[in-house]
Amino acid sequence: MRVIAADRTKRLGRSLVCAGLALLPLMTAVAEEDPWEGVNRAIFRFNDTLDTYFLKPVAKGYQAITPQFFEDGVHNAYRNIGDVGNLANDLLQAKFHDAGVDSSRLLLNSTMGVLGFFDVATKMGLDRNDEDFGQTLGAWGVQSGPYVVLPFFGPSTVRDAGGLVVDSYTKPYPYMDDDIRTRNIMFGLNVVDTRASLLSAEKLITGDKYVFIRNAYLQNREFKVQDGKVEDDF
Repeated sequence: MRVIAADRTKRLGRSLVCAGLALLPLMTAVAEEDPWEGVNRAIFRFNDTLDTYFLKPVAKGYQAITPQFFEDGVHNAYRNIGDVGNLANDLLQAKFHDAGVDSSRLLLNSTMGVLGFFDVATKMGLDRNDEDFGQTLGAWGVQSGPYVVLPFFGPSTVRDAGGLVVDSYTKPYPYMDDDIRTRNIMFGLNVVDTRASLLSAEKLITGDKYVFIRNAYLQNREFKVQDGKVEDDF
């Protein structure tokens, strides 16, 4: 019996060693993409607490009292503002066809669509592109760098965090110093609109919330930088 028990112990030990060796590349990859996990988790908890007790309830209240057509219109209007950044990054990446599409979207939605409240361009077959300066840096060959969680802004990478600074100048807020009240209202409504649009996506989160969001963010960013041309490892 002792011999059998010792043999089972040896086999169990070998199995654990093999499992550890198999997981080593995965553990190494995680350490490389998220070397600051301890700090990131602390910032994530801060953001999550702020969201749980303030932003999420406000977004739910906004959805509850706002008619659907008006909520859709506000969302369309902010997307129309975002098309300015899309156009700028189309040009920086030499995507001239996409630049033509986004130029047409801006013109049509800002005029016929009443400052973007109605998305007439999509109904005309002009699908919206989604570009930012982080993607532009990626297209230029800049690596993403480690994963970081930014206070208030959430998941990012070193490259994408730098891109946020450049992208801020494609939005109207830096140019509204003469009307601070309007600027703050526009910015606040944009935050609430964005959070409200993400409420339904929360149902998809499973397991460790931090890990789920990190992996989803990194995969989505890679997909966008590669314009959907991501090679399958299998």
